[in-house]
Amino acid sequence: MFVDEAKIFVKAGDGGNGCIAFRREKYVPRGGPSGGDGGHGGSIYLEANPNDNTLLRYRYNREFKADRGRHGEGSNCTGHSGADMILQVPLGTLVFDDQGATIADLATPGQRVLIAHGGRGGRGNQHFAKPWHQAPREHEDGFPGEERHLRLELKLLADVGLVGFPNAGKSTLISVVSAARPKIANYPFTTLEPNLGVVNADGGTGGHGTELGRTFVVADLPGLIEGAHLGAGLGIRFLRHVERTRLLVHLIDTSDSNADEPVHSFQVINGELEAFSASLVEKPMIVVATKLDATTDTTRLEALRDFCKRRKLEFHSISAVAGDGVKDLVRSIADALDTIPRPARDSSPDSPHDSSEPEQTSPAPVDRSVVAANEEENS
Repeated sequence: MFVDEAKIFVKAGDGGNGCIAFRREKYVPRGGPSGGDGGHGGSIYLEANPNDNTLLRYRYNREFKADRGRHGEGSNCTGHSGADMILQVPLGTLVFDDQGATIADLATPGQRVLIAHGGRGGRGNQHFAKPWHQAPREHEDGFPGEERHLRLELKLLADVGLVGFPNAGKSTLISVVSAARPKIANYPFTTLEPNLGVVNADGGTGGHGTELGRTFVVADLPGLIEGAHLGAGLGIRFLRHVERTRLLVHLIDTSDSNADEPVHSFQVINGELEAFSASLVEKPMIVVATKLDATTDTTRLEALRDFCKRRKLEFHSISAVAGDGVKDLVRSIADALDTIPRPARDSSPDSPHDSSEPEQTSPAPVDRSVVAANEEENS
């Protein structure tokens, strides 16, 4: 089951309480307070896992709580800190808080982001001893861990997005050019969830010293229909998965069995893309006429070719079943991707930053002696 949205609640561990204790032993001339500090609560992290491709694990299990810190003990024994919790999410997961603000964009394998900070442990009575107050009975309770409601949204990471009406041949094409095996049948809405396929444009195998060649990832999206932005058909909920793509390939059925005008089909799908996001229609696009093997009357095919020429759109005609024009299309897609730069991610403070190394945000270490000294000085 493909799940690309989830809402979860996370609660970091609370800090343990400080202890009130006194050391009184024979032959120990200086006893005094010996209450240990409480342990820190466990924090919660999100980590991008390249082996996951769905948020299914968060569909039914929605509450996650880290371990709390143990209380301090006598003889200056500090309580054990709670274990951190690491939640695995697929690559391309966006994290939003309950106000809708973006917390993180996990797009790098192994990237780790702190989303709930564990509470600090409370201080034992040893920290409250002063020359004029040598038997303190004060201690500090542990601080509560951070808790928050989060919304996870998965946007698949792909270079190319296949769009078009149902039964336009998207699943057939991705099954021919990659190892993906989507369901293929002669009825609308056969594809109910996005499919990803890795395409090798140059035909290399990468073995015995040969080069693998250019590769790219293709996303096959469920078919759109007119009025999809109003909820018709499967709606436009899957279009978020082409927002990250660099190139759109628009497949249009020009076979004799399809009564729709190809130019009108192009305009309808473009209208749905624009209704979802204006940035989608600004992406580079290749128009592909499909089912060439089932096309005897080429009048509509040529009309679509002329339309694309006027719009300065690259045009191809293929038959995925017979293999006609598929290799040329794949090479053209690879050539187009070579000229399209990868999108730069925003590095502003409100947006997640990109890094070639896996990101790991950890709580800053606390120098307890400095904290105690500062608080004693302020008291």
